[in-house]
Amino acid sequence: MTTTFKVRFWELADWSKKKDKKRKGRPYGVRWVTESKAHSEWFSTKALANSRRSELMQATRQGEAFDVDSGLPISELKRRNSLSFLEFAQSYVDLKWPDAAATTRASTVEALATAGAVFVRDGAGRPEVTELRGVLTRNLLPPTTREDPLSPEEREAVDWLVRQSRPLFDLTDAVAVREVLDVLAAKLDGKAAAASVYQRKRAVLFNLLSYAVERELIPDNPLNRVKRKAAKVVDQVDPRVVANPHQVAELLTAVSYVGSRNKDRGAHLAAFFATGYYSAARPAEGLGLREDDCTLPAEGWGSLALGESRPAAGKRWTDSGEVHDRRGLKHRGAKEVRIVPIPPVLVAMLRDHLDRYGSGPDGRLFRSQSGGVVSSSTYYRVWDDARQYALTPAQVASPLAGRPYDLRHAAVSLWLNGGVPATEVAERAGHSVDVLLKVYAKCIDGQRETVNKKIEELFEAAA
Repeated sequence: MTTTFKVRFWELADWSKKKDKKRKGRPYGVRWVTESKAHSEWFSTKALANSRRSELMQATRQGEAFDVDSGLPISELKRRNSLSFLEFAQSYVDLKWPDAAATTRASTVEALATAGAVFVRDGAGRPEVTELRGVLTRNLLPPTTREDPLSPEEREAVDWLVRQSRPLFDLTDAVAVREVLDVLAAKLDGKAAAASVYQRKRAVLFNLLSYAVERELIPDNPLNRVKRKAAKVVDQVDPRVVANPHQVAELLTAVSYVGSRNKDRGAHLAAFFATGYYSAARPAEGLGLREDDCTLPAEGWGSLALGESRPAAGKRWTDSGEVHDRRGLKHRGAKEVRIVPIPPVLVAMLRDHLDRYGSGPDGRLFRSQSGGVVSSSTYYRVWDDARQYALTPAQVASPLAGRPYDLRHAAVSLWLNGGVPATEVAERAGHSVDVLLKVYAKCIDGQRETVNKKIEELFEAAA
């Protein structure tokens, strides 16, 4: 490519009164010269021609170089030659897919589908946004489904999107970026999305554009220049969800009565919920627990070697084609294990569970009726029924222990408030100390009276 700053413009050409078949319909011409090479563009109205001439002249005033052969400003040439947003999003997903967790794959595709469905040119036959999001999520973005057969309706939407996806370089324009951010911050019905959802989708877009900078497709990441006020993401545990030991005991007892006429549906999961409370294991970690991971002495404390997580992700996103992904521990190395001491009460429950139900062919303790991983919908239903049995109507309507995950919150809060050192709590729960204290800041009680007394003594000493 040969570039130049030597650009000269001629007056607007007006052939509207000349009988020239070549210019019929577009009689107004913008003409200019780069070095010694002449260029022209023709328009149907004088206003359009003047607008184009002003646009080109503005580029020269801003000191932008022009390509000699095409006669275009370099920024415009890059825009015209740019990959479409869809093409680049596909290459980005291809890059990230092999090493990403299934849930990360799903959230990445969701964010790019949200942006890609609206970052399009207007054109005849434009499908609804829901249709565009659908084909992006199902067919165009996941590498594993791009060759799948399409229905006639899907083929029409895919073809339209491939033609009309805007150039990636258009995202260097602040107005275009802000429009995309507005879409990420809203649900399909126009209402504001949760702050955490917006932040997650924005992070995906930021990483996509950073990759474009790395490949020198755009000069900088425009999200560093465009700021959008968003609701604050609350990442602290709500103390209202934390159940006390007596309430947890009632809930765990109630679990064993759920579905007693339906093959012990609740009793089979009683030890699963207890593992979440007495070891602070995440539900996905409990689902991956195997008999070999358990040290269960006849008396005293035992331990669990937590080393695998089975989060629900969906068949489309896992390498195995199973609903549940197979991952290592959160925020840890792929084969790292977290050893968690467990009290005698949980040791007894796990021993009883193995005596009654045994373990599966792969050694897992908690299984569905078909032997697979227990679905989140199943254990959520059991937990909801247990809350109805164990709690008062007012408590059922409250956030108290609203999710099985809240058993983990109850355990960590109990340990912190009981004086267990934060370093030990963090090790058992699989957190860093700073994240632990930040997330559970509102659940740490019992220190206010001591602090108040010290402050009061200071006032009295100064009097």
